[in-house]
Amino acid sequence: MTAPGLFRPPVPQNEPVKGYAPGSPERSELRLRLQQMEAERIEIPLVIGGEDVRTGDTFEAVMPHRKSHVLADVHAGGPEEVERAIRAAGEAWHDWSRTPWEERAAVFLRASELLAGPWRATLNAATMLGQSKTAHQAEIDAACELIDFWRFNVEFMLRIYSEQPISSPGTWNRMEYRPLEGFVFAVSPFNFTSIAGNLPTSPALLGNTVVWKPASTSAFSAYFIMRLLQEAGLPDGVVNLVYGSGARIGDAALASAELAGVHFTGSTPVFHSMWKTVGDNIGAYRNYPRLVGETGGKDFILAHPSADVDALATAIVRGSFEYQGQKCSAASRVIAPANLWPQLRERIAEEVGSLRMGDVTDFANFMGAVIDGGSFRTQREAIDEARAAGAEIVAGGGYDDSEGYFVEPTVIRTDDPQFRLMRDELFGPIVTAWVYAENRWDEALAVADKGSPYGLTGAVFAEDRAAIQDASEKLEYAAGNFYVNDKPTGAIVGQQPFGGARASGTNDKAGSMWNLIRWLSPRTIKETFVPPRDYRYPFLAADADGSGPTDRP
Repeated sequence: MTAPGLFRPPVPQNEPVKGYAPGSPERSELRLRLQQMEAERIEIPLVIGGEDVRTGDTFEAVMPHRKSHVLADVHAGGPEEVERAIRAAGEAWHDWSRTPWEERAAVFLRASELLAGPWRATLNAATMLGQSKTAHQAEIDAACELIDFWRFNVEFMLRIYSEQPISSPGTWNRMEYRPLEGFVFAVSPFNFTSIAGNLPTSPALLGNTVVWKPASTSAFSAYFIMRLLQEAGLPDGVVNLVYGSGARIGDAALASAELAGVHFTGSTPVFHSMWKTVGDNIGAYRNYPRLVGETGGKDFILAHPSADVDALATAIVRGSFEYQGQKCSAASRVIAPANLWPQLRERIAEEVGSLRMGDVTDFANFMGAVIDGGSFRTQREAIDEARAAGAEIVAGGGYDDSEGYFVEPTVIRTDDPQFRLMRDELFGPIVTAWVYAENRWDEALAVADKGSPYGLTGAVFAEDRAAIQDASEKLEYAAGNFYVNDKPTGAIVGQQPFGGARASGTNDKAGSMWNLIRWLSPRTIKETFVPPRDYRYPFLAADADGSGPTDRP
């Protein structure tokens, strides 16, 4: 038990992004760590109850940009390992759920400092090698955003705890914020190491215990997150790391009566399937599981005829092609007016043509490879479909998987706003543009709003203030994160809480208190200091003339 006191944790601040400029110490440190990790082929176990578990059933973690290079042999689990992880989470729950908040917070604040310092190069290098991110993309993700999550979540937790009811004279009303009863199943994606670190740890900060299944294509960086958390002092069994196929791990986890919640980021179809499974099993659970999901997107950049072309072109290039378009928020459709299109087309073609693509350990490259063979096929088929349909390839259009899964940054123009590439999520470096007559702004707004089933991010570019207000009102539900004269990517913890609705998820806003509240179960306590000792209320007493409430005039 800790000493009493009203403790104040450090005020959170966003971690500064290092530049990795030539001659900088961070560039030298990262290059050295990349060389060291490339030279090794490690064995990655499951981590259950603090113990390394090796099943003998392994898969290879490879570099997407050099697919013949194996980084690690990863042990895969199945239903037996999931059951073991659930038991470990249950055993850890009693002590961890009763651990004072400041002790829980200290673990993750310590983790943030370890990542800001001695672990920074390791986690950045793991993300670059295993997920084909450039140094800059790894830095803003695996280092800065994850540090921000761990720092700001403590602040968000205390905001929730401070929300208390009023008390009338003679009573004291309190609100307890208990962790959920059972375990949280965290399922994280390949594309953001920060999300992989946040999905299991945000519930854990609040006293929950977790079974964590990362994407197999991010197994390499997930392993180092787990080791970092162990070094930070996270008790055994609070987070249990289980690798394996989605069906084998997920089905076993969702079948457990102890399931208290699902914290998910990934594809819309997978979340649909998980939600259906939970619904089918609803009578078997101790509680109604909390379902929190951030899923797909078909994010738009909408330009008004008054837009600045240079700003618009830059937003398209950065928003569509940073990290190969493999961001949930990446721009994948552009709705542009005819008066701007000739100049915009020329500028985009020039800019995209200058983007270098290749091995991310070469710091001159702007892009790496897409994540795996499945993604490569999706992009290849989309480009071939566009060509077959007679759409214009404005820039790019090439692909080659002989060495790595490389797809050129590609801009396609279609005359059909209902073309599949304007509607379906591709999750790769392809953006499709539709050009509208400049006097048909309302039609452009309708395409942005109804042209796809998603509602994650979107951006409007305009110099006309009335047009910005019009778009903000008419696209109210088209994007959970709405950007004005900026690209639709790059949400920062504490600045732009992230999430969307429609087919994009439950909009529980990662990077805010609104996400954390989902991992708590409030209990109201009323204490009466001097309780009544007679059941009779004053109105029952007789009047002064002797008449009573039952007397009739």
